[in-house]
Amino acid sequence: MDDVEELSLLRKGAEASLYLASWHGRKVVMKKRLPKRYRPRELDERIRGYRTIHESQLMHAAKQAGVPTPVILLVDVKEATIIMQYVEGKQLKQLLGEAARNARCRLCQTVGKLIGNLHAAGIVHGDLTTSNMILSSAGRIFFVDFGLAERTAELEARGVDLHLMKRVMCSTHFAVADQCFRDTMEGYASVVGERATEDVLAKIGEIEKRGRYVTGRRLQAER
Repeated sequence: MDDVEELSLLRKGAEASLYLASWHGRKVVMKKRLPKRYRPRELDERIRGYRTIHESQLMHAAKQAGVPTPVILLVDVKEATIIMQYVEGKQLKQLLGEAARNARCRLCQTVGKLIGNLHAAGIVHGDLTTSNMILSSAGRIFFVDFGLAERTAELEARGVDLHLMKRVMCSTHFAVADQCFRDTMEGYASVVGERATEDVLAKIGEIEKRGRYVTGRRLQAER
């Protein structure tokens, strides 16, 4: 890792930190998983190494499924670090609120198709937020941060993935959230089909009911 220069912190998370850096003369993003002092050292190293490998494998699998992801340049298992392409562009979080309706519709439909590609390949992202989607200067939408991703074809996992996306749209892009989610699901259906889309929408509804029930019980207990 001696070749990495000019580190600047982009984001510090509970599990990992993201840095903007220079590596062999090119701008890159370095993701480094942080040691956890509460775990025995050997166990901690195995866990961080496994998660580093797992994330890089799922990023590659997503790319094979037709979902743009940053190019992985180096995986250092011992240091629990991934060095990857820096994607020049803007987060969708910055764009959806300011885009014209037609442009916003196209963006959301494209996002839906990409999520459909992931799910059809048996991958759930685990953190589907508009902060983890970047529109590049070339007009491609990249999915980033696969730290919570997993391989599964379970309806529950797909429902949770899309439920999070819906919640993020409602909280961050509330003025256009309903239309954005409809457009996203339209794109999704074009990949996975109407029946699978109906099933996942029903699962999202079930998840929402569970959330309201838990909230209601908590409020009753607090009275």
